Amino acid sequence: MTYEFDAPLWLWDARATDSWTFASLPEDTADEILEVAAPVARGFGSVRVEVTVGRTTWRTSIFPDSTRRTYALPIKRAVRRAEHLEAGGTAHVRLSLLDV
Repeated sequence: MTYEFDAPLWLWDARATDSWTFASLPEDTADEILEVAAPVARGFGSVRVEVTVGRTTWRTSIFPDSTRRTYALPIKRAVRRAEHLEAGGTAHVRLSLLDV
């Protein structure tokens, strides 16, 4: 299953020495993924995915985010640099579920 959407980028900086950038999936997309991927979810409810943002494609996992009622997609530094992205902006995301 593949999804395409625009997602806001936000910074998670729960630790003083560390910060991570994430994109939040649209709630309707997250609801569908939760329903379809529940049998293959891994630790912490994570789901393995392949993601394309711009010209960059990589594999990672999405994680349930109960605060935002969706899944959070980590956007690693190399992708942000290659695609000129930063927290507060928006990314066009193509996301494919790997284990469904």
